[in-house]
Order: sequence, then structure tokens, then C-alpha cells
Amino acid sequence: MKIEQVEARDLPEAWFLCLRKTLTQGREYIIDRGSNVGHRRKELDFIILQVRHPDSRPLVPDVPQGVPPPSSMEYVENYLQYLMTSLRAEKEQYTYGEDLADQIPELIRLYKEDGYNTNQGFMAVGSKESIKLSDPPCLRGIDTRVMNGKLHFIAYFRSWDLWAGFPSNLAGIQLLKEYVASEIGVEDGEIMALSKGLHLYDYTWELARVAARLEGV
Repeated sequence: MKIEQVEARDLPEAWFLCLRKTLTQGREYIIDRGSNVGHRRKELDFIILQVRHPDSRPLVPDVPQGVPPPSSMEYVENYLQYLMTSLRAEKEQYTYGEDLADQIPELIRLYKEDGYNTNQGFMAVGSKESIKLSDPPCLRGIDTRVMNGKLHFIAYFRSWDLWAGFPSNLAGIQLLKEYVASEIGVEDGEIMALSKGLHLYDYTWELARVAARLEGV
């Protein structure tokens, strides 16, 4: 497996850099199981993304005219409830908030009462039963670190839709991080994100090329 590393200043830059890398270096294959069976994906083997200033606004990318935006702050603010509360619609198999809602206050308590120098501030998503779902959670955990007076988040995605998921996921995670940082009394820090499945579906390739300003790819 090839390890790709991307360093970005902010969340929109991270998205555009990942679009270019996935379009030009992603492995192309036909999906046997999962979302959009029978479609093709372009996918990176494994990516390590570092965003130095994820708090910079805007949190979502501004795309060229004629390209439908992959997200909006209105959508992100609505999505935030699926990260921070146990709310779940009738037909949804899961939400991240079902697992995170009870862990967020415990994470805050851990840092406020026990101090910052710990490796135990990890919030898990999913369970041993998740593998039985037809659509198991993509985000599987958020690890945390307080260093030099700043709170950093490290998120792992088992599979990650670069077009329809990445912008909203990271913007929502950033808002969650800002909330936790304010509660424990530290500054906001970086986001690290890792995935062995960052991908683009074939029906988004042309939009992605236009957004990334890549011609002939």
C-alpha cells in the first residue's frame, strides 16, 4: 500500500489538494460490496492529512461557477447534531452521535479534572456488531491530544467519500473541536485525518476535475 501525505493550511485547501491527488493517483476499481455496488471508484491506498489551521473561515470550499457545492455551512450546522447528539432518523442504521454524545462530556471531564498529559482521550464510533450492517460507520474514532495549550483532533475513516462526505465531516468535526477546546480552557489546534479509503465515485469525477481545475485527467 502506498502512503500519501497531504499538508494543508485550512479545510478548503485540504479538500482541493485531496481532489487532485485522488484524481491523478487514485487506484481505479469496481465496487463489489458497499455503497454504489457496480460503480467505479478512484481511491487512495492510505492517506495522512494534516490541516494546520482548520479554524480558518470559511470551513467549506468555494467551488467554480457551475459546480454544485459539496457542502454549505447551513448543512454543516444541521449535520452537527448527528455528531453531538443521539438523534437518529427512522431509516438510518446509525449516527456518529449515538456513540459520541455520551463520550464528549466524559472527554471534557477527563481533561478538566485529570490534566492534559494523557493518551486516553479517545472517542470510539461503532461496535463489534457494526460489521454486520449493510452500511457500517465510516468514521470509526476521534483521538485527541492537548499539546502546547492547544487541542488537536486525530480522526480515522475506514471509508471516506471525498466529494459528498469530506467537506461536511471535517467542518463538523472542527466545530466539535472548537466546542471541546472552549470547555476545557485551551486554544483550538490542528486536525489530523487518516483513511485507507479516501475515494471519488465515477459519477463525481467530471465535477471533481472541474473543481480541481484539472484538464485531461
